[in-house]
Amino acid sequence: MSGHAETGHDNGHAPVTLKGYLTGFILSVVLTAIPFWLVMTGALESKQATAIAIMAFAAVQVVVHMIYFLHMHPKAEGGWSITALLFTLILVVIVLSGSLWVMFHLNTNMMPGMHDMSGMP
Repeated sequence: MSGHAETGHDNGHAPVTLKGYLTGFILSVVLTAIPFWLVMTGALESKQATAIAIMAFAAVQVVVHMIYFLHMHPKAEGGWSITALLFTLILVVIVLSGSLWVMFHLNTNMMPGMHDMSGMP
């Protein structure tokens, strides 16, 4: 008896069921169809509001994929998968915010005399 199921111990993994996969699939389809409908019909007046709605649906869809397809939850693998996810998110936020900060201040920090290009041939 070399299988883990016979030991009776909880290995920290959620049970994989067809119902769980179908729930995740249906949620994914709905979370894709709604932003598609928002863009195609122009239901929201503002492009910024549409973009914010799409980003919100995308964030929810990431969570759905993590729960239903990647089976990530706080008890999975002793919490290490969530810890790795949090570390990755922190690194992404640092890299993105740093990149945006550099790009925003790039024009200000250019070499002196480069701001006025009217005298160039």
